[in-house]
Amino acid sequence: MTFDAIGIAATGLTTHRKWLDAVSDNLANQNNASATDGTAFQARYIVAREGEGTSGVYVSGVEYGDPEGRMVHEPNHPLADEDGYVRYPDIDMSEQMGALIMAQRGYEANAAVVDRAKATYEAALQIGRS
Repeated sequence: MTFDAIGIAATGLTTHRKWLDAVSDNLANQNNASATDGTAFQARYIVAREGEGTSGVYVSGVEYGDPEGRMVHEPNHPLADEDGYVRYPDIDMSEQMGALIMAQRGYEANAAVVDRAKATYEAALQIGRS
């Protein structure tokens, strides 16, 4: 039972870490400008699923944001086209910050489960030694 808890929490840790990585990558690239003849940075969104036939959760894939992004009129930008437009990713900072908080809390909760399961296992070993 204790090992099941550790294993399940470990799958949650891995999934939340990948979610944190994707969100931090999105936030780091939200202001990256591209020329209008190219594509904008595509935000990554992690798709998580419950384990099939197993316990826990896993990342089943990644969905990407719109490569069209959003056009911004910045005629003085070095990448601006002849009309003065550059392409930016269509990333909503408030949405990403909300996702960051949820992923961080999920990671912390799974880490706490691992700590508690480990303490329970150690206590059981001490009972066996007495």
